[in-house]
Amino acid sequence: MPITMQTLGVMLAGAVLGSVRGMLACALVVLLTAAGLPVLSGGRGGLGVFAGPTAGYLVGWMPGALVTGLIAQFWAWRLTLRRLRIVALFIAAVVGGIAVVYAVGIPWLSANTGIPLHKAFSSGMVFVPGDLLKAAIVALVADGVLRSYRVLPTRPRAAAR
Repeated sequence: MPITMQTLGVMLAGAVLGSVRGMLACALVVLLTAAGLPVLSGGRGGLGVFAGPTAGYLVGWMPGALVTGLIAQFWAWRLTLRRLRIVALFIAAVVGGIAVVYAVGIPWLSANTGIPLHKAFSSGMVFVPGDLLKAAIVALVADGVLRSYRVLPTRPRAAAR
């Protein structure tokens, strides 16, 4: 079961920082990659990464963190029962960090390599068990972080007088 920690960061960014901040954190990593810093697995970086067959996953990090954060902010963070909040955070991580990232990455892989979409999909599915494990870890870690330190408010603050 192959596992990379990259999508763990995407899921955590959205689940802990929220939609906009999580997306901006991922955008910063993408920008640093484009600038040539070796921030990807294997110490890769530079514009050449964006011409590769897996660049769609990298591009998918931003909408993935955005969707994870939206689900977390507007559903999971508002739940008071801890077990339900952890389940909601898990669902947020699965939808944003797996489904959205794969929805961008798999078609990109297919188009870039010329393999049929169904084969690109099948090849991507080998990573799903590891990603589900990461989503569970994210749910537990994000719940702990959010209980200890609220990064974003879950309800609007009263206007200061």
